[in-house]
Amino acid sequence: MHEPREIERFECAPGLRLQAHETISAVHRENMQMRFDRIEQMMERRLWLTVYGVVAVILAQAVQSFLVVSP
Repeated sequence: MHEPREIERFECAPGLRLQAHETISAVHRENMQMRFDRIEQMMERRLWLTVYGVVAVILAQAVQSFLVVSP
């Protein structure tokens, strides 16, 4: 019997160019997402450092006020 053949894609210059552009766009998108993730992590770290810094200043002022009151 006759086996069905897979349909072969016709490769032409515009089609290959479009495929290359799609591949490059996907790579750029992945790289951009990785950069955004790194920026987000750095911003989160800085936020927590700021929060801890504010808490440390408040605690230091509280301890200093206790030291001034007690002889």
